[in-house]
Amino acid sequence: MTDRLYFRQLLAGEDFAVDDPLARQMVNFVYLIGDTETGDAVAVDPAYGVHELVEILDADGLRLTGVLASHWHPDHIGGDLMGYEIEGIREVLAMPEAQARVHVHRDEAEWVKRSTGVADSDLVVHDSGDTVDVGAIPVRLLHTPGHTPGSQCFVVDGKLVAGDTLFLEGCGRTDLPGGDADQMYESLTQRLAAIPDDTLLYPGHRYSPEPVASMGETRRRNYVFRLPTLDQWRTMFE
Repeated sequence: MTDRLYFRQLLAGEDFAVDDPLARQMVNFVYLIGDTETGDAVAVDPAYGVHELVEILDADGLRLTGVLASHWHPDHIGGDLMGYEIEGIREVLAMPEAQARVHVHRDEAEWVKRSTGVADSDLVVHDSGDTVDVGAIPVRLLHTPGHTPGSQCFVVDGKLVAGDTLFLEGCGRTDLPGGDADQMYESLTQRLAAIPDDTLLYPGHRYSPEPVASMGETRRRNYVFRLPTLDQWRTMFE
């Protein structure tokens, strides 16, 4: 499937939404995944200039047929962030050319609805291990709670799109509503343990000079993998 896979990593505030000061500050990544033969595509965590994202797909000959939400935070799917209204899935769903529904983990659905105002009918609720087919491209959903109850990562063609579960340096905060330090430890050390070292990690923010690294390199360099016991983890994250 590699020859028909469409995959783009876009940095908010630089590759799109360039006039949005909050986008430049938050350095969110949005990912576009598609099938070049069928023209179907999904956006992972579309926020800020969502119309620009659809235009990028259109220019590349694809159409938005779905959204994958890693978690409910407004800088990833839109909504109110400290009084600043961010475009996101609500605006995507209102676009007639998108014809998209939002794929969320079951434990995140209520949070997504509360933060964005979307309805049950706008969501497709999943469990860990489910697959979303983008044309003929399978994207596997992996539940990785800790940052939020229903945080999920996406595995496609040797790539791990990790949202705020794991960055090249560090991991997502666990002190925000719904966060849980023990669950984050389990997600990193057990749920992601089966991800091979040669898988490429694509994080939800650019918090490091490089935008991507292998999981093997991340495991060697990232301090979160140097805390071998839960007790040691708790001393840092609780």
